Amino acid sequence: MAAAIEAVQSRITEDAASLRQFAPSPAVANDQAQYIDGFGSFFQRAVSNVDAQDRAAAEKMAAVDAGRSDDLVGAMLASQQASLSFSMLMQARNKVVGAMEDLIKLPL
Repeated sequence: MAAAIEAVQSRITEDAASLRQFAPSPAVANDQAQYIDGFGSFFQRAVSNVDAQDRAAAEKMAAVDAGRSDDLVGAMLASQQASLSFSMLMQARNKVVGAMEDLIKLPL
């Protein structure tokens, strides 16, 4: 799952780079730059949080597998929570990409 998260993170970075080419002129960009950077940093934090949840779940599962922990229920809950977080992140990303594609297709 870590590889999938890294792939999503690189795709978000590529999407952000492609969006920068459509950024408004510098006079208008000063007011809107905080929103563009804020949105990008929001997604970066979201990907980092999902990655941290996945790593924590993997550590709990490894501890149960190695016999260092008896908390199988906690490990399974952490695994399901990480999976759900990843699914929600993917849905949000798909919505953003779809909206971006719709904006690009708008006639000027």
